[in-house]
Amino acid sequence: MIIKEKIVEFMKTSAYNPMLEEELLEVLEIGTNQKTMFSNLLEEMVAEGLIIKTRKKRYGVPERMGLIVGRLQGHTKGFGFIISDTVGVEDVFIPSNLMNGAMHQDRVIARVNQINTSTKRAEGEVIRILVRANKEIVGTYEDSKSFGFVVPDDNKINVDVFISKGDKNGAKQGDKVVCEITEWPEKRRNPEGKVIEILGNQHDTGTDILSIMRKFKLTPEFPEEVEREIEGVPEVATEEEIARRRDLRDLQMVTIDGADAKDLDDAVSVEVLDNGNYRLGVHIADVAHYVREGSELDKEALKRATSVYLVDRVIPMLPKKLSNGICSLNPRVDRLTMSVLMEIDRDGKVVSHEIMESVININERMIYEDVSDILEHQDKALIEKYQHVVDDFKRMEDLSKILRERRESRGAIDFDFDEAKVVLDPKGRPIDVKKYERRIANRVIEEFMLVCNETIAEHFYWLNSPFVYRVHEEPNVERLEEFNKFVHNFGYHLKGMANEIHPKMLQDLLNKIKGQKEETVISTLMLRSLKKARYTSDNLGHFGLAAKYYCHFTSPIRRYPDLAIHRIIKEHLQGKMTEDRHQKLKAAAAYISEQSSLREAIADEAERETVDLKKAEYMAQRVGEVFEGIISGVTSFGIFVELDNTIEGMIRLSSLVDDYYTYDSEKHLLIGERKKRIFRIGDVVTIEVARVDIKQREIDFSLVEEE
Repeated sequence: MIIKEKIVEFMKTSAYNPMLEEELLEVLEIGTNQKTMFSNLLEEMVAEGLIIKTRKKRYGVPERMGLIVGRLQGHTKGFGFIISDTVGVEDVFIPSNLMNGAMHQDRVIARVNQINTSTKRAEGEVIRILVRANKEIVGTYEDSKSFGFVVPDDNKINVDVFISKGDKNGAKQGDKVVCEITEWPEKRRNPEGKVIEILGNQHDTGTDILSIMRKFKLTPEFPEEVEREIEGVPEVATEEEIARRRDLRDLQMVTIDGADAKDLDDAVSVEVLDNGNYRLGVHIADVAHYVREGSELDKEALKRATSVYLVDRVIPMLPKKLSNGICSLNPRVDRLTMSVLMEIDRDGKVVSHEIMESVININERMIYEDVSDILEHQDKALIEKYQHVVDDFKRMEDLSKILRERRESRGAIDFDFDEAKVVLDPKGRPIDVKKYERRIANRVIEEFMLVCNETIAEHFYWLNSPFVYRVHEEPNVERLEEFNKFVHNFGYHLKGMANEIHPKMLQDLLNKIKGQKEETVISTLMLRSLKKARYTSDNLGHFGLAAKYYCHFTSPIRRYPDLAIHRIIKEHLQGKMTEDRHQKLKAAAAYISEQSSLREAIADEAERETVDLKKAEYMAQRVGEVFEGIISGVTSFGIFVELDNTIEGMIRLSSLVDDYYTYDSEKHLLIGERKKRIFRIGDVVTIEVARVDIKQREIDFSLVEEE
């Protein structure tokens, strides 16, 4: 890996011109006895897209040859965008006629042909496909007289897969199937494949979620070798292991989670010290003690990198024996943990901290609703039931408010979006969709985890240790300027844009729009104007949290970066961080960051897709019903309306028959030509559910005119 990096660095220098292999051997002083190995290394680097080999057999780096290497993001209309491997490089637009057989999520090399003068966006064409992403495709089988084809569920793959009669393997019209690609698409030819699995008829109960799981390659079952490996994991902590740890079993602490959570990985304790400061303890399940580096279990955990929370089930990162068993911080049993004890003053500053391997014994397993009812409504029955820990809850509330005020004062952005909670019946059918409540207990745990993650990240930054940071880079200036123009229509503007981009100016705007009818749309557009948070081995800060140092340490049962950080901490605590180990972990941290960011994006997409599916199913039962909603978006083709239960649908422009409407792109509104009626974001409208396409997850509304 190190030699690859050195070759790339050498080729990036301004003095470098593309060289032949023989010239590289001479310049890099590589002996003839290593010639074969070097040739293989160059070919490997070409295959990975790190370097390019020209027709004249000269080698160079893509960016200095007008090329871009990255992942192709397809679009339903056939075009795509290449998301560059290089951080900070803008996406490149690929027209549909220049995709050259590339499909959604393929890793490709593209040539940049021009910069579009109106959009200022680079445009190009795919010249090489490095890695095919879609070896198997999930879709609906459509039959015809002499052949069949599979229509992919993923509408970003906008080509059907041709299936010969001999390769349909029993699939019938309307079946959900998995097909394997046998011939990749070319410029004017569809891919070919064979059916390898029939999931069930598209209308059968359960087939829908199963199809989404297969589409995103989400597997609830673990490989046999992993199951065999965890058979030997003990059910209880050994006395020998307990003896070498800090014993915190006398410290009063609780877990606070959702009512249906079974993988409890964080506990908290709060005391007030003699000097008036707080001592906050965050105690996290010591998953690294049970998941040994390099084991089959570890390899599978890294492959998954995250637990995936679908609308009706969880696809865990670790097997249940660990996640719901020995690693879960269940009450009144000894558990092995990584603890962080932080002394926090009355201004919310962490004045000192200690990190340790520990053993704990939880006093109570609490749920968010009960703790919130105690603090918000002084629920007498609950106060009596939990009287031995009620004072702790009050201290927790006080400390969380102090921490929150400190974060807000430095400019941390707090997006308070309404999340949807979909309620299903035993057969998986949606019976209710409502807003998920984010109450005081949720906020308490949120604040404690944030301050703990910051403390850990800063500690290891100053140790100059290999590490996995959670970063959120500064937004692109052009995108923020566009956003500033948009909010100007509502009478707002971003203060201090001319000087520097600081999260505080965005937080100030969020405070101003709180409770206003345009709050949701401005918040949503602000979020889209920012970059996505990701994992990296370099500390780049967290813009959204206004934090110089940030990481994910608090959920090792469900996130691999947290598990990796626990291992790094243990190496330091146990004095095992040698120079050799430092270099190995540095390389590992870079790969873990990349893999975890990729798997997180897939998990988010899968989770969102299952929620959107159930929302569409829910509204399909309500065609003809009337609701009140708020206009959440206005486009040239229609009006988006969001209902109080978070479900969004569209009033198509073609359904507005009382007038001809034109779209004002600067003011983001529709205006009638004759009656001058205006539809703008934030307006309250009454709608009727007109049509629902469950397959496409589309909900159409029609406007109900007031009497």
